[in-house]
This record gives sequence, structure tokens and C-alpha cells, in this order.
Amino acid sequence: MQLKPNAFRLNETVRGVETMTRFALAVLALASGVYTYLGVRGLLDGSATFVFFAAIIYSVAVSVAIYAFWSFMLRFVPLVTSGVQRIGLFVTMAIGCAMIIAMSSWLNAAALAGSAATEQHMAVTLQGYAEDLDQAHANALAAQSLLPDVQRAAERFSGLAADERESGALTGTTGSGSVVQLLTQMGTQMNQLAATITGSRDEVAGLFEQGSARLATMRELVSTPGQVEPRADAFQTEAVQLSAVIAALQQTGVAASVKRASADLSAGFIAPVADGRSADLANRQDQVMETVRASVAAQSSALSAAADEILATPAVEQRRYTPLSSAEAVLRYWQDFIPSWAGAISIDLLPVVLVLVLMIVHDAMRRDSESLEEAENITAAEMLRALALYRRMEAAGIDVATGQPKPLVEKPPAEQPPLAAEIPPDDATVTPIEAAQRKRTDGQRPA
Repeated sequence: MQLKPNAFRLNETVRGVETMTRFALAVLALASGVYTYLGVRGLLDGSATFVFFAAIIYSVAVSVAIYAFWSFMLRFVPLVTSGVQRIGLFVTMAIGCAMIIAMSSWLNAAALAGSAATEQHMAVTLQGYAEDLDQAHANALAAQSLLPDVQRAAERFSGLAADERESGALTGTTGSGSVVQLLTQMGTQMNQLAATITGSRDEVAGLFEQGSARLATMRELVSTPGQVEPRADAFQTEAVQLSAVIAALQQTGVAASVKRASADLSAGFIAPVADGRSADLANRQDQVMETVRASVAAQSSALSAAADEILATPAVEQRRYTPLSSAEAVLRYWQDFIPSWAGAISIDLLPVVLVLVLMIVHDAMRRDSESLEEAENITAAEMLRALALYRRMEAAGIDVATGQPKPLVEKPPAEQPPLAAEIPPDDATVTPIEAAQRKRTDGQRPA
């Protein structure tokens, strides 16, 4: 095969890098197998020996499959020139790339970023628990906003009772009677309700401190360097304890208790019998007690409405920490580890670039080469037989190109050459040797 200088140099270069191409392909297949082993080891359960041999066998199978597949592609794709056949090989190569990603690349990504993905899962879960703790704490403290209203109502009832006792501000008669007794009773109930709300504040604060301590421990587990598996187990234990604290905070809220107490103020209102010595005083006591009843009903309605608003706040849903393997974490949080995914896939699919380079180079050699493809493998004997056949066809008057007899061409009659005696000697064309021979012959002739 005759090659132009450019095609010859390309051909020599391809031969020169063939060994390097095989070595690079073997190294890439080996690297993919190693990271596949690291990734699949975290997915298997069982004894250490079983996990080791199972991971080794799988990784070796992956390495051999990758090397064999890309060897076929490097050999065949550059040699195929037909468009349909080349498209078929490209489709086959795409299917093979998808299978390689499915059996190897995601395990490589798990080996490269598995620990970081597990820590990411722990960090996301920690953030969710922190939000739940804050919301539960806020819901528990929401009932504290009712405390000022309850305290004001208690002070008002107690103040009216004192004024009625000392100056008869309501009935016009001083002393302790039915009105003073009723107002004192209402003030006492309000103080008891305020004490209930105040008492829950200390319990809420204590539970919140416990939850904050659990969160601090969980943050340390997320950020502490080292193996991620023991830290994930300890994180799960702390998450269970924190869930219990959050549930206790939700049970500590006194909004429901305040609503029931405020409803009892109105529904359970029992007015004492007027104890005035005269009918006029008894009548005035009845009027004041009716006014107190209306005031208690209004206060009860306001407290119930405020408690309903607090109770309408959505409760914190119970959150559970679900441990994930490194491979599962990489798949769930893939968008946070795009560089690791890119590196893992590039190890397996880098030979695509080599295939395309060889395909382009072979196309360039085919364009630059000047050869007869049917004569590239001819032997010397076949060449001699072809030459002999060519001479026989020429002698027989057969056109070699078409295989048909050549047309006969009539030649004009040739003139008879003159006799040698009639041809005058041309001294200009006679050599010195011929001239000497002529003289010797002329001397020998008889006169």
C-alpha cells in the first residue's frame, strides 16, 4: 500500500501509541475495579471473609468487562466506514456506557464521596431536628402569652373584693358579704390559673436545655473526623433521645389546660346567696353578682379564644432518623457531589475519547492514502501470472480494460525501401572503421 507522507506518519504514530493505549486502558479498568470494590464492600452484609471475596469477585468482573468492551470498540469502530454500520456501533457503545455506569460508576462515586454523603445526610437530619425543637419550644411557650391577661383578671377581682370590703364600692355597704366572697373566689381561681402557666415555664426551659445538649452532641458527631459508621450509630442514638424531648415539649403546653379552666369559670360559676340584712341590700348584692357573672363570662370567652389560637398552631410531626449506606447517600444527595460523580464516570468512560481519536485518525489516513485495496494482499506469483496474462491479451489484440477485441485499423501501404546498391554512401554517417573496411574491399576487387 502506497501512503502519502502525512498518512504514513499517522500510521506510524498509531502503531507507536498502540502499546500505550493498551496500558492506559488496563490502568483505567484496574482503577475502576478498585473503587468498585470499595463501593460494593459497604453494601454487602455477612462475615468479613464473605464480604471480602464477594467484593473482589465483583470488582474483577467489572474490570475485565470494561477492558474487553473498550478493546472491542478501539479495534472495530475506527475500521468501519459505512454510515449505517458506524451508527450501529455508536448505539452499541452508548448501551455499553449505560451498563458500565449502572454496574460501576455509581459505586465509584460511593467510594469517592460516600463518607461525605453520609455526613451530609446527618447534617440535613440535624437541621430538621433543630427546627423541630425550636417549633416545639415556641408552641410550649405560646401559652405564656396568656399569663398577663390571667394576672390582670386576678388582680381586678382581688381589687374589687378589697374595695367592697373596705368602702362598699359596689353595694354601698362595707364589710364582707356575698359580693366580697364571690370576687375573692374569682380572684383565687385566676391566681391558680396563673400559677399553672408560670409553673410550666420552668419545665419547658428544662426540656429545651436537654434538647439543646442533644443537638450539640449531634453536631460534634457530624463534624468530628474519623470513620463515619460509628458516628452514624451514635447520631441515631442521640436522635432518638431528642425525639423524646420534643414529644415531651409538646405535652408540656398548657394552652389546653387554660382553655378548660377558662371554660369552667363561666360554666361552673356559682353565685352565693345574697346575705344582706335588708331587702334593699340583698337586691344590690344580686345586681353586683350578676355584673360579676357577666364579667367572668367575658373573661372566660377571651381566654378561650386566645387558647384556641394557640391550639390551632400545627403540632410538630414526629421525625425519625433513617440511616443510609454510603451508596444510598450518594444517590440521594448526588447534586451536592457533582465533582465526585464526574470523576467516577470519567474513569469508566474516558476510553470514549480514545475511540473517537482513533476513528478520526483512520479516516484521515484513508483520505490521504493512494492505494488499490484489491492489490494490497497480492502475492508475487499472482503478480507474475497477471503480467503474463496481460501480454497474451495484448498479443491477441484484446483490450485489457474492456475485454473486447481491439478494432482493426487499416494502415497505408508502406514504400519499398531502396536497394542497398542504390543508396549512396553518406560519408557523414560512416564511421572510420567502416571507411577502412570499404577501402580494403575496393583494393581486393579485380580491375
